[in-house]
Amino acid sequence: MNFSSDTRFHRQLVLFNGLLPALLILLDGLRGKLGANPVEFVTRATGVLSLVFLVITLMVTPLRKLFGWNWLLKQRRLLGLFSFYYGIAHLLTYLGFDRDWKLQSVPADIYKRPFIAIGMLTFVLLIPLAVTSTNAMIKTLGGKRWAQLHRLTYVAAIGGVLHYYMIVKSDISYPVLFGVVVALLLGYRVYVSLRKPTKSAA
Repeated sequence: MNFSSDTRFHRQLVLFNGLLPALLILLDGLRGKLGANPVEFVTRATGVLSLVFLVITLMVTPLRKLFGWNWLLKQRRLLGLFSFYYGIAHLLTYLGFDRDWKLQSVPADIYKRPFIAIGMLTFVLLIPLAVTSTNAMIKTLGGKRWAQLHRLTYVAAIGGVLHYYMIVKSDISYPVLFGVVVALLLGYRVYVSLRKPTKSAA
């Protein structure tokens, strides 16, 4: 069995690892092992997981080019959808437990707490990326326009890091680490773009 070319195996691998954190959170919740503040834990965990999968999505291109892991390319959209999935979970936890489903209170909370505004904006950026993740939408938009739209991933990653940094009250090591990784990934793309040979005029 050639694991490097087995698309079904890779998809199952990504699905398993993508759903595993949610399953572990659910099991810990049922056993009452989410700590002294379960709501805060779930909110923080789902937000971090959304950012993790977003960063992994950005890592696909450099890993493929540097190490020849071409199989990652076929799983990139699924990785991006997991970022959206955990982003939805993060949002619903906030709306359900922080706002008690009183949606009319959200605008005032956004104004009062800027990190909520950054988080909301970041989630909004993920919506068109998720909606256009199908082959049909790629065909409808065209490859070039689809690629341009999905550059929003870079903005979303920056927004996610900023949102995380603004939430943390004391130890900022993790959001700073995420920031460094995102900066390196975006820097790599800038470097590759600048190295592309320009077409000579005809």
